[in-house]
Amino acid sequence: MEKPVWAAEGRGRRADMTKEEFRKMVSSGPVILDGATGTNLFAAGMPHGVSTELWVLENPEVIQKLQREYIEAGSQIIYTPTFGANRAVLSRFGMQDHVRDMNLRLAGFSLSVSAGRALTAGDLSPTGKLPVSAGGDMPDEQIFEIYREQAAALLEAGVDLVVVESMMSVTETLIACDAVNDATGGKIPVIASMLSGTDGHTYYDGTVYEALPVLESAGISAFGVNCNMNPVQLETVVRNLAGKARIPVLAKPNAGLPVFDKKGNATYDMDAETFAKGMAVLYRDGASLLGGCCGTDPDFIRTMKKQF
Repeated sequence: MEKPVWAAEGRGRRADMTKEEFRKMVSSGPVILDGATGTNLFAAGMPHGVSTELWVLENPEVIQKLQREYIEAGSQIIYTPTFGANRAVLSRFGMQDHVRDMNLRLAGFSLSVSAGRALTAGDLSPTGKLPVSAGGDMPDEQIFEIYREQAAALLEAGVDLVVVESMMSVTETLIACDAVNDATGGKIPVIASMLSGTDGHTYYDGTVYEALPVLESAGISAFGVNCNMNPVQLETVVRNLAGKARIPVLAKPNAGLPVFDKKGNATYDMDAETFAKGMAVLYRDGASLLGGCCGTDPDFIRTMKKQF
């Protein structure tokens, strides 16, 4: 297959954040994360149904502008646009043999923006397949290798830490975190966050409360919840997690509920000021890594930061 014009060359900078440095960073006060990526890309013209990662590779100025604005708004950690850049998801677009190249290039976009200004987290997400051990049809070992492959590429790119986000299965989350630690030698921080209902239940197997001690034992550096709900709806979950956790708690909720137009474009029912006030409550409830998911933008992050 002809080499894509965006194919990456060489190695990125050395990843140099240790788990102890991360712990000290979080203990010194709230850490401000970035906000949504996908909903902002749609607003910038990305069509529905395409590979987000391929679109970003063809339109790098859009993600770099967005991430630059997040840093200017106060984000201390930005996520690479690699949410679906794993072999399982890329296979839907015939790009499964370009995992390394794509992750190197996509992470490079973020690293060039964040250099000296913010930390960069390599972003992993669900494979879309459920592990056999959780009642699914993909062998656990295969899922492990999918995550390990992507994590290795992100480490090569030079990310400071890795985040495994929007997870729906406790089992898959553990496999992903184990794979990241295997790829990185356990040297850099790994953060995990899951989708949760107001009762703490995940989509498939168990609760975030049951996931917490399992993932703590796996050596992750922070755990929390993202997407799915607004800050107010997450209050009980965050408070309960913070009361049980031996590691920092993350909260990255949506800007309320989506309302879709005929073209499939979503608007969210919570404004930046209301969101920020809700995030201040989550901080008091014990969350120390704070950001936004779907429907949020740099103004949400800027307004949220003022609360602290």
